[in-house]
Amino acid sequence: MLYEAILLFAVAFLGTWLFQFAAGTLRIEGWRMHLLQLFLLALFAAYFLWCWLRGGQTLAMKAWRIRLVAKDGHARLAPHAALLRFVCALLLVPTLIGIAWACVDRDRQFLHDRLAGSLLLPVP
Repeated sequence: MLYEAILLFAVAFLGTWLFQFAAGTLRIEGWRMHLLQLFLLALFAAYFLWCWLRGGQTLAMKAWRIRLVAKDGHARLAPHAALLRFVCALLLVPTLIGIAWACVDRDRQFLHDRLAGSLLLPVP
């Protein structure tokens, strides 16, 4: 997750810079701040969904040799399952509930993977 956080920082940095450039100001406040937050959320979703649907791996997952697949272990993740995984992870990971779940889960799966019907597998 630390690797993903570093990559998301870079995505957020570039996204904020683009937003400020498009807004024509360095000072973002009020309704523009909310718009920036929605824009960054959309960028994060696009990053994860594109990576998961394209090859089942983000850059950090490639570094750790982990692939995201459908529950059967062979098929690529469906778009609706990838979106569900993103939304569930967005809500559960900051609370540590999804991570704590993996400690008691019989297959050591995160809760957002259970809910979305996805599976993390090691890549040889």
